[in-house]
Amino acid sequence: MFQKVLIANRGEIAARVIATARRMGIATVAVHSDADATALHVTLADEAVRIGPAPVAESYLNGQAIIAAALRTGAQAIHPGYGFLSENPGFVDAVEAAGLVFIGPPASAIRAMGLKDAAKRLMEAAGVPVVPGYHGEDQDPERLAREAEAIGYPVLIKARAGGGGKGMRLVEDPAAFPAALESAAREAQASFGDPACLIEKYISSPRHIEVQVFADTQGTTVHLFERDCSLQRRHQKVIEEAPAPGMTAPVRAAMTAAAIQAARSIGYRGAGTVEFIADGSGPLREDGFWFMEMNTRLQVEHPVSEAITGLDFVELQLRVAAGEPLPFTQEDLHIEGHAIEARLYAEDAERGFLPATGQLTHLAFPPATAFRRGPVRVDAGVRQGDEITPWYDPMIAKVITHAPDRSAALHLLGQTLDATRIAGSTTNLAFLAALTRHPDVQAGKVDTGLIARDLGLLAARPPLPPEAPALAALAALDLLDPPTGADPWDALTGWRGWSNAESFVTLDHRGENHALKIEHLGQGRFRVTDGADTTALTLLANNGDLRFESGGLIRSAGVAQTADTITVFLNGQSFGFHPVLPQGETGHTHSGDAISAPMPGLVAKLHTTPGATVTKGDPLVVLEAMKMEHILTAPRDGRIAEVLVIEGDQVSDGTTLVRLEGEDA
Repeated sequence: MFQKVLIANRGEIAARVIATARRMGIATVAVHSDADATALHVTLADEAVRIGPAPVAESYLNGQAIIAAALRTGAQAIHPGYGFLSENPGFVDAVEAAGLVFIGPPASAIRAMGLKDAAKRLMEAAGVPVVPGYHGEDQDPERLAREAEAIGYPVLIKARAGGGGKGMRLVEDPAAFPAALESAAREAQASFGDPACLIEKYISSPRHIEVQVFADTQGTTVHLFERDCSLQRRHQKVIEEAPAPGMTAPVRAAMTAAAIQAARSIGYRGAGTVEFIADGSGPLREDGFWFMEMNTRLQVEHPVSEAITGLDFVELQLRVAAGEPLPFTQEDLHIEGHAIEARLYAEDAERGFLPATGQLTHLAFPPATAFRRGPVRVDAGVRQGDEITPWYDPMIAKVITHAPDRSAALHLLGQTLDATRIAGSTTNLAFLAALTRHPDVQAGKVDTGLIARDLGLLAARPPLPPEAPALAALAALDLLDPPTGADPWDALTGWRGWSNAESFVTLDHRGENHALKIEHLGQGRFRVTDGADTTALTLLANNGDLRFESGGLIRSAGVAQTADTITVFLNGQSFGFHPVLPQGETGHTHSGDAISAPMPGLVAKLHTTPGATVTKGDPLVVLEAMKMEHILTAPRDGRIAEVLVIEGDQVSDGTTLVRLEGEDA
């Protein structure tokens, strides 16, 4: 077994690998960019090496710097995690040429599956069913448009390299094909350095089901059952579970046999995932699934498979890479219970899942158990006080629950998400909790279009409960500590000879000011007036969680404060408030004539010039953030007055990019 391993990754997966290595007595080396100098994975590792500045091309994609770090520290092997260099066969060759072990499949297997078009041709030859489509080398846009017509709309444009939903576009109208192809190719080039795309028939009501496989160097290849990853937004997974809802023994046998055949056909070694698209319009069928791609690495969602099998997949990776045989046969493996994982991101579901940034001023999860089997598991790559930057994937953590059956696991996941508290950045926490309560999700009727169909409901802004501004007002006035009874003067707190003591505070919530009057009634009792609403509440205890009574109900809440923000956690939601000082004004004035960056990013493409006439909805600027493209459109008909950026500019959140002439111009 290895004595020291370098992890060529960051964040949650780096921390995950370090945890297993430490349990096995293996020393670890972390690598980091300048932006990650104090990151969690750096503090957890035994040693850490700087490999470059913040941009991934100059740090986490710098294979030579990573190999040099391994040689310098005496590491014997490199674990790639997922993303970055994990599926780069050139990196594997370089690692092995340096005399190091790559903890993953051979370069030949990665090459075989690295380009989706070639992989599909290979799978057809191996007898694995594939989705109808065009997987050829000719990338002439007119040829691709003709192929799309021949396949029949709707079609899916997919980058042949990479994954994660990048370089993928659904096209339902032939007129939209050229622009969608250009955008997909540009995003594929930015993400994977390869603009080539393939065209596939879009399966209506598709389900995304994948099979976990493992292979050792002794010739044993096994499957570790399937996962359902159908709950996706923008072709990226949100919630995954194992086993797949509605899976039958005959379909499982057919799908896992196809997955093992796929792995054996390329001489696979280590952990891998064979992904299938299945017809979700009715019950799963033995002839109703098709090969989509193979991920030649550990998957983000591997914890749900660990939970139902009781195995540590990182340990298995290390042992297989060290030449050990798999310690079990297929007959030894069985499914125990059901597991579900939610990906917690810094992103704004209300605004089309735009990535968010900010410092995590408050981050608290419910108590979790050890990884693998346990009711609740949290795999986090950040901690309280860390910064979510625009440089990398905005994942905060993965929340995994495991229970005897699917209903219990889903209910536990919802409870765990409701009890998670985050302040300092916009997150998808409330969206995930709403998704666990969606009736079709609860019934197991999932497909890849579910979130898009019901996004308005799932991402709806929760109503502001009157207790939230009331508690925020008390926090602003430092009044959240209930009386202990130890001080005999507590009973007279707030008493005045002529009336109750009163305090006043103004709070901004999402751009709306709340002028609140607080009446001190003594002994932890207050009456808070907010316009026409009056809320009476009594503070009962404050031991991390605040217990209070209002309207005859006793409830719990949480409050997190910074110098300029008060966040109230109530009813499974978070509500942010900003104190408004009497002598100043808060907020920003936004002109309807200005098109501003909704997040930090790179100006990838400009679709307009000064003086151009535009119609409402016309694309103006393509902004790239976290390797995804976001198209900013004209808010109204008009003429372009100014274009304030050029392609290639790096801009911050709120930067004005384009300005329209005034409507009276």
